[in-house]
Amino acid sequence: MSVGAAVRRVRAYGGQFLLLAVLTLVVTLLISGVPRLVNRLAEQGLRTQLNSEPAARRDITYVSTDAPAASTKTAMGDARERFDSLAEKMPPQVRSAVTERWHRVDLAPVRVAGPDLAARKLLVNLGLRAMPGIQDTGTLVEGAWPSETYVPSRPIEVALDVDVAGKLNLRSGSQLRMGEADRNGTMQDPVPVVVSGLFRPADRANGAWDGLPSMLRITEPLGDGEPLIVVGVVAQSALNKRAVDGWPVQSEWRYRLGTERIDARGLNEMIDGLQQIQRTVPPGVTLTVGIDVPLRAFAAQVNAARTLLAVIGAGVLATLAGLIVLAAVLAVRRRRSEFALLRARGGAVTAGARRSLAESLLVVPVAAVCGWLLGTLFPGAPDPTAPYAAAVTVLVTLALPLATLAVPAGGAARSDLVRVRPSARRITVEVSVLVLAGLAAVLLRRRGLTLGEVDPLLVSVPVLLAAAAAVLALRAYPWPLLLVSRLAARTRGSVAFLGTARAGRSTVAAPLVVVVLAIGTAAFCAVVAAGVDASRDRAAERLVPADAVIRGERFAPDTLDALGGMPGVRAVTRVLNEPDQRLAADDLGTDARIGQTNVLLIDGSGLSTVSRRSGVDLSVPAALRSAQPTPGPLPAIVSPAVAADLAKAGLDRSAFVSVQGERYEFRVAGTQEAFPLLPANTARFVILPWQALPQRVTTPVPTSLLIAGDRLDVEALRRAGDEGQLRYQTGGAVTGKERPIGVTVDTREQVRRDLGNGGANGVLAFGFVAGASGGTVLGLLAIAFTVLAGARARGQVLSRLRTLGLSRRQWRGLLLVELAPLVGVSVLTGALVGAVLPLLLNPVLGLSAFTSGTPVRVAFEPGLVAAVFALGAVALGFAVAVEALNNRRLRLGEVLRLGEES
Repeated sequence: MSVGAAVRRVRAYGGQFLLLAVLTLVVTLLISGVPRLVNRLAEQGLRTQLNSEPAARRDITYVSTDAPAASTKTAMGDARERFDSLAEKMPPQVRSAVTERWHRVDLAPVRVAGPDLAARKLLVNLGLRAMPGIQDTGTLVEGAWPSETYVPSRPIEVALDVDVAGKLNLRSGSQLRMGEADRNGTMQDPVPVVVSGLFRPADRANGAWDGLPSMLRITEPLGDGEPLIVVGVVAQSALNKRAVDGWPVQSEWRYRLGTERIDARGLNEMIDGLQQIQRTVPPGVTLTVGIDVPLRAFAAQVNAARTLLAVIGAGVLATLAGLIVLAAVLAVRRRRSEFALLRARGGAVTAGARRSLAESLLVVPVAAVCGWLLGTLFPGAPDPTAPYAAAVTVLVTLALPLATLAVPAGGAARSDLVRVRPSARRITVEVSVLVLAGLAAVLLRRRGLTLGEVDPLLVSVPVLLAAAAAVLALRAYPWPLLLVSRLAARTRGSVAFLGTARAGRSTVAAPLVVVVLAIGTAAFCAVVAAGVDASRDRAAERLVPADAVIRGERFAPDTLDALGGMPGVRAVTRVLNEPDQRLAADDLGTDARIGQTNVLLIDGSGLSTVSRRSGVDLSVPAALRSAQPTPGPLPAIVSPAVAADLAKAGLDRSAFVSVQGERYEFRVAGTQEAFPLLPANTARFVILPWQALPQRVTTPVPTSLLIAGDRLDVEALRRAGDEGQLRYQTGGAVTGKERPIGVTVDTREQVRRDLGNGGANGVLAFGFVAGASGGTVLGLLAIAFTVLAGARARGQVLSRLRTLGLSRRQWRGLLLVELAPLVGVSVLTGALVGAVLPLLLNPVLGLSAFTSGTPVRVAFEPGLVAAVFALGAVALGFAVAVEALNNRRLRLGEVLRLGEES
C-alpha cells in the first residue's frame, strides 16, 4: 500500500482517474461558484429595480405638526433631538442601510405681497423652511444667506432659488410683507420680509431638495384665483422666534436608504425591520415608507427563483452523482481481473477497496480543492457551502472503494440478459422507488413549501420521479423490441434481427436513470421557461388588451374621435373603471351589504374590435358583446365571489350599482374568474355593457381609452389624452377647479418588456439557461457512459461478425439498430419526466411573481416535440460516434483474440 505504487496505478489508469477528477472538479465548482453567481445576479437585479424608482421612494419620512413640548425648547432644537431619537430607535438592519438623512422645520405658507409682485399682479403664498446644512448644497448667485443672528427690528431674511425668484420678479433686496390673509386678501398683522439672497442648487439630484413643497420650483395653484406657492430658506433663529410667536410649524425627518447597503440576501430581515418601524410610530407623528412595496415584490421574485434553482440544481447534482457512480463502476469493471488476482494471492476481501481508496485519496481531494478555488473566482458574495463541498469530497472519495466492494470480482458471466423473472430484491427496490415517488409528489402538493428555502422533499421529487420513470421504461421497452425482433427474424438480412435482439437484452438500469434525470432537467427548464414566457404574454394582454391604453381621470366624449383621426390609429374604444363601489338592493340605494366591488363599463363590440385588430386573443362574453338597450336590468359578468354573495342575498336577478353618480340595475348573466384591465388579484368585480346603458340625465364618460394601431406615437397619444381631460373639465356647465393629473400611456410591447426585464429575472434566466444547457450536456455524457457500459460485449460480437463477413456498412447499421431503442427510450422518458414535473411543481413554485400576478400555466409546446426529436438524433449520432471511437481504440481483432476479460 505504498504511495509510489498508488501513484503508478493512477498513471497506468490515467484516463479513468482523469474522468473522476473532472467530475469532482465540476461538482465542487458548482457548489462554490453558482451561489456566488446567483447572489451577484440578485444584487444586480435589486440595484436595477431600486435605481429605476424615484430616489424619494427610498425615504423613511416622519412628519409632525406638534409644537415644542416646553417653552425652553426651540422648534429647531426639538427637531434635532427627535431626529437623533428616531434614528436610534430604528431596527439595526434598517439603521445600517441609511446613507443620507435630513431634518427640517417649515412654517406653513401664508400670503406675501410687495411692489415687485404687484408689478406682475402675482398672488403668492410664501413658506419658510429652516434646514441645517442647506448652505452646503447650494451656491449663492446674489446677496447672502439669511443671518443666524436674530435682531428684533430686522425683517425676516429669506433666500430664494434664482429661477423661482426670476419668475416672481424678485431679486436680492426685494421688500415684502407676510401674514395671514382673509377672504378679501387683506393681511392680518403683516411682518416685513426681505429677500437676502438668491441661490442655485449645486446638484438638483441631491436629496436635500426633495422636500415637498419644493424650494426649486413654484407649486402651481389648484384652481382659478388660487395663489402660487413658493418656499424660501430662513435662518433657524428666525424660525424659532416665529414658532414662539405661535406660527404653526411642521417638522419633517427623512432617512434615505442607500441602494448599495440593501443586501439581496437580507431582504426578509429588511422588510421585517420596516414593518417594525410602521408598528412603532410615535404619537403625533405620521410615517411614510415607500420602499417596502418594491422590496416585497423583489423578494417574492427572488424566493421563487431560488426555489426553482433548487429544483434545477437537484437535477444537475444528482446527474453528476450518477455519472460519478458510473465512472467508478466502469473503472472497477475494467480492473476486475486485477482485483480477482489480488484475492487469489491471499488478499482480504477489503484489499481491493483499500487499494482503490489510496488511489482516490491521491486524485479526488486535489480535484475538489481545485474546483472550489475556481468557484471562488466567480463574482458575487459567497454562501456557506463549504460543508457541502467537504461532504461531497468525502463521498466521491469513497465512491471507488465502494464500487470495488460492490462489483463482483469473479470470472466472466453473461450479464447482458434480462431475467424473465427478476429477483425479489430487485422487485422490492423498484416497487419502493415507485411508491416513494408517488408519495413524495402527493405530499409536496398537499403540504406546499416555503419559497426561497431548500426543501429536502422538493429536491428529492425530481430524482425520485426520474428513477421511477426509468424503472417503468426498463420494464416496458424490451417487450416491443421482442416483437420487432421476431418480425425481423422473418426478413432477409441479419442486421435488423441482431440489432433488435441485442437491444432487447441489454441491461442499463443505472445509466438509464442518469440519462432520464439529465434530459428531464433540461426538458423541465424548457417547459417552465416557455410557460413563463407565454404567461407574460397573457399578463401583458390582460393589462393592455390593445396596442396601447390611455389612463386618466375623465375624458371628454369627443376624445375618441380625436384619437381616431391620428396617424396609425385603426380603432378606439372606451372603458370606465369605478373601483370600490357598494352594490345596492334597490333604486333608492339601500346597501346590499355584500362588500365593495370594482365596476367596469366596456363597449362589448368596440373592445372585441380593438383587441382583434391589435392581435390580442380576447374572448368578450356574448352577454356583453351583443347587449342592446332594452327595458329591465343590464346583463352583467361578475366574479364568482360577487355571484355567490348576490345569490345568497337573493339579488342575482336584480341589483343596483352606482356609476359616476347614476344608478343602474343589473342581473348576473355569467361569471368569470378574471377580466382584462383589472389587476390579477381582483376577486370582486361587475362588468356592464356600455352600449346597453339606458338614457339618463348624465352620460358616463370614459376613464381609459384602448387603441389599436401601428407605429403609435406615445407622446402624441399623451397630448391627446391630456387635451381630452382638459376639455371635459372646462367644457361642462360646472368647471373643476383642480387641474387634472396627466394621463399615462402604456403600450403592450412596453409592458411585455417590463415584465421580462429588471427585478430577479436575471436569476430566473440564469437558472433556465444553466439547467437546459447543463442537462443536455450531462445527458449526452450519460449516454456515452451507457454506450461504454456495454462496449466490450458489443465489440466482441462485432469482431466475430466481422470475421464472418459483416461489412463496414452493415456494422454501422447494426450499431444504429442496437443503440437507437436505448437512446430513444432514454431521451423520450427524460422528456416525459421534464414535461410532467412542471405540472406537478408549478402550483408551489410561486412563478406568478414574474408575471404580474398572472398564474403561470404550463401547457404542451409543439416546439418541445421537435426539440426532443432533434436531441434524440444528436444523442444517437453521439452514441454511434462514441461506440466507433471506442471500437477503434480497442481494435476489434485484439478483442476477439484476447478474450472475454481483456
